[in-house]
Amino acid sequence: MSETAGRGPLGDQLSLYDHALRLHHLNPEAPLPRDGEPYPDDEQHRRKSPSCDDPRRRGMDAAATLDAYFARAEAGPGELTWAFHEIDVPIHRNEHIAAAALRADRERVQETGRWLVRNSPDRCSVLIGLALLATGWADDDIELIRIIGLLTDKFSPLAADALKRRRDGTDALLWLAQRAAGWGRVYLVEALCTAGVRRARSWLLRQACDGDYLNGYFAGKVATAAHLHEAITSPDADDELIDHSGRLLGIMADCGGMGMTWEGYPPIRIVLNAYVGHLVGQTPNLDRYLAAAGIADHLAQASPDRLAMTPDHRERLVDRYLAVLRRAEWSEAAQAGFDPANDFFAWFARTVGYRLRLPVFRESDVDE
Repeated sequence: MSETAGRGPLGDQLSLYDHALRLHHLNPEAPLPRDGEPYPDDEQHRRKSPSCDDPRRRGMDAAATLDAYFARAEAGPGELTWAFHEIDVPIHRNEHIAAAALRADRERVQETGRWLVRNSPDRCSVLIGLALLATGWADDDIELIRIIGLLTDKFSPLAADALKRRRDGTDALLWLAQRAAGWGRVYLVEALCTAGVRRARSWLLRQACDGDYLNGYFAGKVATAAHLHEAITSPDADDELIDHSGRLLGIMADCGGMGMTWEGYPPIRIVLNAYVGHLVGQTPNLDRYLAAAGIADHLAQASPDRLAMTPDHRERLVDRYLAVLRRAEWSEAAQAGFDPANDFFAWFARTVGYRLRLPVFRESDVDE
């Protein structure tokens, strides 16, 4: 090929793939710092990106550019390096772009997609390359998709879509999800819930939620797809599973408008019962105390009929949580780590601790 992949408005540039790979080598087991930003093409994207006001037309200009390219047998993929820079390119699967790929020769589509993902320094054409790869299913594309997917904020939706289509893509999805945060984690965990839940079930049940508020978009999907109600009712459930179950319950209790809440989760009564049953056998610490107290507080305020339980059953269940939280060893563990000068702890004491009359919170902790 005679084209220079990195030749753009500012001259030669590092490809986004090499940028992601370099950062990954520096952070092999964690999300890339700042999701890999700034990207090598940051200077070219300082102005507002073009957008289409009509969602039905999104991707049509990009599809037309692809049609013109594939109509020329002699055209090489390097010609597309900056061809989409002034065009609105969606970060999600787009039917217009997918249709353009399906109208062209399949091998040429895959060759073009691979070249753009591997060589382009422009995020717009890399997105097009991923979109082209997402219309195929070749397993030898997985490494390309996995590395560019590390730039999760921009590329994880299409990377997830592409990997879901591949027979051996689940391991790459899981690998990416373990190295993703923010919105990228949302897209990848949701993909695992639909395409790779059997292979990823253990991770989904123990590590899917990382504490980000965006976890609310997928917590209910994880609980449902990974069959939380079966795992948590096992008598040999491990601490990591129990702790993550508490995190899932806490997120679902307070994620209205984002994802599934307790009211929309049929096994909620089973899971709440099983979780508090396991708490009794756990070693108390502050995190477990706060998780259990938060769940107890939500349960005490919930409408029993919306949780498919009677008021009496709800009260008995709340009492089971309070019995654990009021144990001397649990109160001592919580008090040891509790800092009333911390804004969150102070808020927790004034609200949850006060409503539940928890002994760990002294009267001075709840003063306004």
